[in-house]
Amino acid sequence: MKVSRLAATGALAASAVVVLSSPAFAHVSVSPEGTAAKGGYAVIDFKVPNERDNASTTKLEVNFPTDHPLASVMTQPIAGWDVKVTKSKLDKPLELHGEQISEAVTKVTWTATGDGIEPGSFEKFPLSVGALPEDTDELVFKAIQTYSNKDVVRWIEEQKEGEEEPETPAPVLTLSAASEDGHHGSTEEASDETEAAAATTTAPADSSDTTARVLGVVGIVVGVVGVGYGVLAGRRRTNA
Repeated sequence: MKVSRLAATGALAASAVVVLSSPAFAHVSVSPEGTAAKGGYAVIDFKVPNERDNASTTKLEVNFPTDHPLASVMTQPIAGWDVKVTKSKLDKPLELHGEQISEAVTKVTWTATGDGIEPGSFEKFPLSVGALPEDTDELVFKAIQTYSNKDVVRWIEEQKEGEEEPETPAPVLTLSAASEDGHHGSTEEASDETEAAAATTTAPADSSDTTARVLGVVGIVVGVVGVGYGVLAGRRRTNA
C-alpha cells in the first residue's frame, strides 16, 4: 500500500511539474525599456515566445487601443522581419506639439522573411511610442500570433478584476506616474536612476568595509585580553 501511494504521489507531482512548465504559460507580453510615464514617450518591447514544438512563429499583429490612440509610433528594423504600420482616421483629432493629428497608428504587423521564431526561442519587437495618455493607468494591446503550420493564437482576452488570468490574455502596458518636474521619463530622469543604482551598488561595499574594521578592532582587543590573561596566569603559577 505504501509503495502504491508513493507511486501515485510521484505521478501526481510529475504531472503538476509538466503542467506548470507547459509552454501555454509563455504569453505574448509588452514591457517598457525603463519606464513608461504618463504624458511622455517610451520604447516598448513586445516579447513573443514560440509555443509550438513543430512550427515557427511567422507573423505578429499588434492592434493599438482606439480609446487612447498614440499619435507617434516608430518602428525599429529587425533582421529577418518586414514591418507594416497601419494608420486610421481618428474620430476625435489629437493635439501634438501644437498640431492637430487626424490619424493614428491602429496596427503594426511584423512578417518573417526567413525562418521566424523557431521552437524553443523568442523574439522582441521594439517600438517607440508616445505621447502616452495621462488619463489611464494601462494600455491594452491585442495581439495575433501566426505559426508556419497556419495555427493562429489570438492574445485578445482582457483581465477582469477578481477573476483568474484568461487563457490567452492580451498584452498590457502599465503606465507609471509622470514625474513632478514634468520630464515624463526623460533622459535626465534615466540619468538620476542610473546614479541611484550606482549609489545602491556601492552602499554594500561601504557597509562591508565598516564591518571589517569593527571586526578587526574586536579581534585586536580579544588578542590583548588573551595575552594579559596568559601573563597573569603565568605569574599566579610562579607565585604558587
